[in-house]
Amino acid sequence: MSDQTYVTSDPRGSITKLDTPSRLEYFFTAGTSLSKNLRGYQRGQFIGQRCPVCSKVYVPSRGSCPVDGVALTEEVELKNTGTVTTFCVVNVPFAGQSIKIPYIAGQILLDGANLSFMGLIQECELEEVRMGMRVEAVWVDKADLVPSLASVKYFRPTGEPDAAYETYQEYL
Repeated sequence: MSDQTYVTSDPRGSITKLDTPSRLEYFFTAGTSLSKNLRGYQRGQFIGQRCPVCSKVYVPSRGSCPVDGVALTEEVELKNTGTVTTFCVVNVPFAGQSIKIPYIAGQILLDGANLSFMGLIQECELEEVRMGMRVEAVWVDKADLVPSLASVKYFRPTGEPDAAYETYQEYL
């Protein structure tokens, strides 16, 4: 982003457009539950929490079950594998882009979890990606792991048979 301000005027000298840089800095406190999840990323693991009432596992956890409203206290380490529930092929460039277009963003339901999250899908042709496809996380090198989802480079196909629709239909 440029540090300059750009002004556009019409023939009468009236300002019709003003482009000026702006910046907002803020601090985010993750809290106890999300901190456990973030520390898991730093170790190359997905960490969720299980609801004591409905037994659903949430990753990342926010500390309480959104269905039952109770505190989540049981920590669950999830596998690095999951199922693509939905996906899209991205063809639109954006500022600061570091991924070559086209690419695929998909909702990944980790094995054992009851909440999907978005991840990049690579190491396959665009036309090979499909709902139900089994994928695994590809992590950055151990030395580069950080307490952020940025520690997961992307997901790639496992080569396993597709998951049955019934196993992920409620997560669409």
